[in-house]
Amino acid sequence: MNLGTPEAIFAIAALVLLLSIIAVRLSRRLGMPSLLLYLGIGLVLGVDTFGIDLDNTLLTEHLGFVALVFILAEGGLTTRWSNVRPALGLGISLATVSVVVSVAIAGAGVFLLMGFDWRTSLLWGAVLSSTDAAAVFSVLRGVGVKPRLSAALELESGLNDAPVVIAVVLLAGTAEITWLDPLLVVYELVVGALIGAGIGWGGAWLMRREALPAAGLYPLATIALIGGAYAVGVFTHASGFLACYVAAVVLGNSRIPHRSATLSFAEGLGWLAQIGLFVMLGLYVDPTGLPAALVPGLLIGLFVLLVARPVSVVAAALPFRLPWREQIFLSWSGLRGAVPIVLAMIPLMNGVEYSSLLLDVIVVVVVTYTLLQGTTLPWLARKLGVVQSGQAFEIEMEAAPLDEMNAHVLQVTIPEKSKMHGVYVAQLRLPMPATISLLMRNGEPVHLNPNIRLQSGDQLLVIAPERVRAATERRLRAVGRGGALANWFGERGERSD
Repeated sequence: MNLGTPEAIFAIAALVLLLSIIAVRLSRRLGMPSLLLYLGIGLVLGVDTFGIDLDNTLLTEHLGFVALVFILAEGGLTTRWSNVRPALGLGISLATVSVVVSVAIAGAGVFLLMGFDWRTSLLWGAVLSSTDAAAVFSVLRGVGVKPRLSAALELESGLNDAPVVIAVVLLAGTAEITWLDPLLVVYELVVGALIGAGIGWGGAWLMRREALPAAGLYPLATIALIGGAYAVGVFTHASGFLACYVAAVVLGNSRIPHRSATLSFAEGLGWLAQIGLFVMLGLYVDPTGLPAALVPGLLIGLFVLLVARPVSVVAAALPFRLPWREQIFLSWSGLRGAVPIVLAMIPLMNGVEYSSLLLDVIVVVVVTYTLLQGTTLPWLARKLGVVQSGQAFEIEMEAAPLDEMNAHVLQVTIPEKSKMHGVYVAQLRLPMPATISLLMRNGEPVHLNPNIRLQSGDQLLVIAPERVRAATERRLRAVGRGGALANWFGERGERSD
């Protein structure tokens, strides 16, 4: 078969997409991030097997950046401001202070282990310092980690790409590092955030004011605004990634028309970007170079996992007085994903010494330690006691809410030992006009009436208009922690940790 024909390209793309969708289901069952399976698909399709040759570093880097923009767009649009606001300080600290400390310590480890000069060592440390919360949440979904920790990891993943990209570009260049460079970093981050906020707010205002001729145009307009924020950020020598993420967060928390369709479209686009990115990186990597990178990759990854990441988390969490158990969990949650592999191509493009080895080492680190951390995160969360006990652990906004009614469908699953167990439906006393639309027990629907008692394992679908959505979530948290008499005990569900 001629792989250069349009029909062959469509056939391979369809096959890869279907295999990747199956891989998502398989990874959920195995408790591992699906990104590893995507990389595996790319490696299998590579030059040594199916003969698909992808050796254009510049094209791969550019396509990687495009995919990262779409991934950040999906992450920002689905970020609820009410959920992340309590963890805003911690999330920003993890994305800035933790990055600086991690780059320094990881760079020192590379210097000691590999014997490179300091600039090259710090460059390797910078490439290793970006985390991928998409991998974290793919294995934590349904575990019920405390909302503050989940929100902090979500913010860290969306925000830390920007400073890491700046650091890698600076260290991979040939210009001398001066005292002005930290000021340049601050400028890029501040201006990037302002650009993102301005475009997000202005775009939301325009979409509310000027009706588009078709509902399907609103998701396209939203993605165009987010992509435009990235472009404007880059054109003004600011952080395009930060502008992109901030614009997405602002748009996602604005009352834009057809918001549900936009979120659904962004979710599908995010999945497509993740699948395409990891398969492409698998195609690009030469498997024959991985054995030589195995030992250095394992040693450097172990140093980052046990030294650089924990110390950086402690430094970032110092002002917030986090319990040591939560700090351990945050340290173990620092999974590496696509971003380090894409960033490793920047020094490769610049002809930096040892950059080919860096790419192979990063692949070894990502595959080995994502597998190790990803499969043990749920177990560790339970052992450390950071699972939110006594609360419906998964309250999610359905991807297709009742848009015309400006309402949301919340999914609630009642875990073991929750104080919601045994509560009568009438005792939930959800804020009007929120209502339970469906109760599932043992896979079967239960006829609803006020005298039905809830049980552990029950699943509820609650319809809540936008104006009472936050109050509904607070009430569900309160009953989950305090039972039917939650208000009498002073439990109002206002705490999210």
